[in-house]
Amino acid sequence: MDFDDSRLHNPAEIGEAPQDLEIPEVLPLMAVRDVVVFNYMIIPLFVGRSSSVEAVNEALAGQKLLMLVTQKDPTQDDPRSDDLYEVGMVAMIMRTLKLPDGRLKVLVQALSKARIRKVLQERPSYRVELDLIEEPEAGDISVKTEALMRTVREQMEKIMSLRGHLSADLMMIINNIEESGRLADLVGSNLRLKASESQRILETIDPLERLELVAELLNKELEVSTVQAKIQSDAKEEMSRSQREYFLREQIQALRRELGDDDGYSQEIEELARQLRKKRMPKYAKKEARKQLKRLEMMHPDASEANIIRTYIDWFLDLPWKQSSEDMLDLKVAAQVLDEDHHGLEEIKDRILEFLAVRKLNQNTKGPIICFVGPPGVGKTSLGQAIARAMGRKFYRLSLGGMRDEAEIRGHRRTYIGAMPGRILQGLKTVETNNPVFMLDEIDKVGEDYRGDPSSALLEVLDPEQNGTFSDHYMNLPFDLSKVMFITTANRSDTIPGPLLDRMEVIQLSGYTLEEKMAIARKYLLPRQVEASGIRPSQVRLEDSILQRIIREYTHEAGVRNLERALGKVCRKIARRVAEGGKGPYVVSDKMLEKYLGPPKFLPESEVDTSGQPGLVVGLAWTEVGGELLQIETSILPGKGKLLLTGQLGEVMKESAQAALSYCRSRAASLGVAEDYFDSVDIHIHVPAGAIPKDGPSAGITMTTALFSAISGKAVKSSLAMTGEVTLRGRVLPIGGLKDKSLAALRAGITTILIPEDNQKDLVEIPEELRKKITFHPVRHMDEVIAHALGTSPEPPRKKRPAKTGGVQEKAPD
Repeated sequence: MDFDDSRLHNPAEIGEAPQDLEIPEVLPLMAVRDVVVFNYMIIPLFVGRSSSVEAVNEALAGQKLLMLVTQKDPTQDDPRSDDLYEVGMVAMIMRTLKLPDGRLKVLVQALSKARIRKVLQERPSYRVELDLIEEPEAGDISVKTEALMRTVREQMEKIMSLRGHLSADLMMIINNIEESGRLADLVGSNLRLKASESQRILETIDPLERLELVAELLNKELEVSTVQAKIQSDAKEEMSRSQREYFLREQIQALRRELGDDDGYSQEIEELARQLRKKRMPKYAKKEARKQLKRLEMMHPDASEANIIRTYIDWFLDLPWKQSSEDMLDLKVAAQVLDEDHHGLEEIKDRILEFLAVRKLNQNTKGPIICFVGPPGVGKTSLGQAIARAMGRKFYRLSLGGMRDEAEIRGHRRTYIGAMPGRILQGLKTVETNNPVFMLDEIDKVGEDYRGDPSSALLEVLDPEQNGTFSDHYMNLPFDLSKVMFITTANRSDTIPGPLLDRMEVIQLSGYTLEEKMAIARKYLLPRQVEASGIRPSQVRLEDSILQRIIREYTHEAGVRNLERALGKVCRKIARRVAEGGKGPYVVSDKMLEKYLGPPKFLPESEVDTSGQPGLVVGLAWTEVGGELLQIETSILPGKGKLLLTGQLGEVMKESAQAALSYCRSRAASLGVAEDYFDSVDIHIHVPAGAIPKDGPSAGITMTTALFSAISGKAVKSSLAMTGEVTLRGRVLPIGGLKDKSLAALRAGITTILIPEDNQKDLVEIPEELRKKITFHPVRHMDEVIAHALGTSPEPPRKKRPAKTGGVQEKAPD
């Protein structure tokens, strides 16, 4: 639409047409809507439609002239020639300005009326033949014309006065115009007329007839403005009447109180006062509540602010200012409850028992701020529920994923309609205690936008030194959160803002081993799914070999979420057979398993065998869903020294590849290649599953080993994986996520892992059964990595030609 707001112009701006300007018969045409341009008018137009932009550009390329015609239906974005009025105005473009949103703002001056004779083209812009309409020359002003002009001026002044838009400048211009036609055009452009009515004025050629038409429309507009002014006056009188009624009601209420004849509203106020006296809360809170109650008592029950104050007082009564649940301080019972709900997780269980022990000895201890970080499905949320049950506290869960409004945490100020406290106080109102286990789920997925930063608002909530005086915008009073046990969960800690992470005690939850998954399935998952399916435990028999096959071939995860889904599907299949009349028991065999769950979803571990394939090395990566294998392939090709990196690698992995190449170039002599060898070959490093983005420094030694293997023609030992960052000097730097990576290697049948020497301290976190199945070799330099991976140092090749590499498909990080 080329004219977005027809009221942006100032029709009082009237200019004179340029002298001795010859208007051609063929001009570009631009359709406008909601406005009719009158003679001599200077008006800004906003041009946005492509056809209108073309018309403006064509005019600018010529004499800066174009024809402006109003369209009949302003809602049409692409009007045809039949949708336009025939009479319009030839205008000159005086100035153009390109706006940031791509539109044009043009300032045009109307020069002469014209009628469309013929439409020559409609695309890409209108181009028409036109006939100029000459304005009849004004003769001597007759008595009738003078009287009509005075009437028009007076009516225009009355209308502007009634609307409150009386402009001295505009009235001065109107009073100084002595030509009836120009007066009609100026007055018509300043009335709030429909486009069709303004078009009637434009198409009336005779000046006197045009002025009579304007006078007729002025009479109608004057009546409308008079009625409108009366309506506004009546509304003010109604407001005054309502105020008088309010004072009278207050006097009546005072008389009733004197007579002892209280109404329902008074009883309601008395009930609120009684509840406030009974409610246990801090002195400052009770003082504010009583103050608000007195304000409510002085108000009429129908007043709009009365409902706001009543809701505010209700929140004083509903919040658990001093209401606490009693902690279960029997450590043996608490340990038994934790063991009943979760297998393993000894570090977390010990931390909870430590808190209970301190709480037993010191009743004034503050609630801890704990953050569980781990992949999905390892039991972070359910662990919070188990902690609440072990401590005898109530549990409340708040999901922070996708939260972008700071008011969700701090609440809205009471000046806004529909204001309410934040989700923190709402949760405490729900559990009715001030010391629940409060879980803030998915804290690593908090967002931010123009409404504020929720993670910054959480700084006060999760700081033990500050949350004792947490201030919600709605309540506008300190509330003690120090007794609340906050537990947050996250899939990764690097996306949590640093100041927020610093306030929390981070506990890592890694994935489970095969033995742990089997124990969890036997103890928790299978009984739960059997009960959910409505069958008896005796009707399902699942041998350990079948359970292992489900874990290995139908799930590939750090947690047990998909494992529970698979067990649930098996139970539902058996439930259907029982519902159809079967008695069981049903033994799940290998054949029945594939019938229930379909063919295996994941390939056997032999897929990662790298023996006999130079240039192919298995690395280990960490993702949000746990550890993953990362197979890196390297090929040496004839070329000019280029390094090709594919597989949607991130900047850090690209830098690792550059460092690997630089290290290999420095070891050209030990590789047995000439110094100019790297200038005569192209090196292609590829990480399969190219649709998945990959990044991180821990693939450094893997890329370097793959490059060594490809150049030397020696294959890496089978069932070996590695992880570590590499430097230009060949030093191996430590990495993170060792336990998750080790679990991924175990799932894939890896028996040997090369790790940085500085990561030896992390081996204590790896379960003992995993350390028995995997051999860990600490290394401090790439020379040690090459020695472990390739055996002896590579001999110089007899022929300096690129080595071939095998093409093995790998399972990239999820």
